[in-house]
Amino acid sequence: MHIIEEIKSNVRDQYGKIANQSKEDNQASCCGMGAPCTDTIMADSYTHLKGYNPDADLGLGCGLPTEFARIQEGDTVLDLGSGAGNDCFVARAETGVTGKVIGVDFTPAMIERARKNAEKLGHNNVEFRLGDIEALPVGDNSVDVVVSNCVLNLVPNKRQVFAEILRALRPAGHFSISDVVLVGALPDKIIQSAELHAGCVAGAVQLDEYLDLIREAGFENVTVQKRKPILLPDEMLLQYLTADDIRAFVAAGTGIFSVTVYAEKAGEDAAQRAEVRAKVKQTTLTESCGCAPGSCS
Repeated sequence: MHIIEEIKSNVRDQYGKIANQSKEDNQASCCGMGAPCTDTIMADSYTHLKGYNPDADLGLGCGLPTEFARIQEGDTVLDLGSGAGNDCFVARAETGVTGKVIGVDFTPAMIERARKNAEKLGHNNVEFRLGDIEALPVGDNSVDVVVSNCVLNLVPNKRQVFAEILRALRPAGHFSISDVVLVGALPDKIIQSAELHAGCVAGAVQLDEYLDLIREAGFENVTVQKRKPILLPDEMLLQYLTADDIRAFVAAGTGIFSVTVYAEKAGEDAAQRAEVRAKVKQTTLTESCGCAPGSCS
């Protein structure tokens, strides 16, 4: 337990510092952690997505989960590890004024920055909650879609996170999560690095194990939507390994990948979900305009 709390405390401290850095500073390092990397090692560009806001983009992701999340108008969307709000604002563009977006982060500085961004954008249906994704501050069966970008690899108890996602999702809800996974073993010196754990690498698990955790939690239709290799540059590895260690690491064929994974919670069919969303949308419109149901033009 002490080790787990130490890891979480280190991640919280590191991301508290990142919250006050620019995107350029973060992209010059591995997930903002100071180890030199290239722009292509992790983050994908959000600039083509509707709702993108540069002030919320800290360059910390390893995929584009919101692009694959199949968010529909009126959905309630939950973002795990929401940072400065990047994925939340993209999700808001998809779910519209009748939907709702909730971002959860356990770093106070990130929550503060995200709330300021939401206020500047004038979004009154996007909120940010301080909390741990191993104990999500949301009700049971309360959200339609969960997204997350390069966050679960930071969490020691991934099984608990998937259990929490299942609890929070409504029947037939789904998630799209981008994360870092492994195929093969990392050297011990990398695994033991606190900096690289916060940098999204050392905390990664095997791809097969990751997918098994999702299935064991009770999810259905588990699908890898996107997979791309992550190449750690030698100048970064030399901070932790000798030249001989690096040669052995490369020869071992260990793969580090960014994957975007989709899965569904069992429940009602798509037609029922659409009916529920229509009722929620009509209620929202009625409350906002004061009209009787069905009378708004």
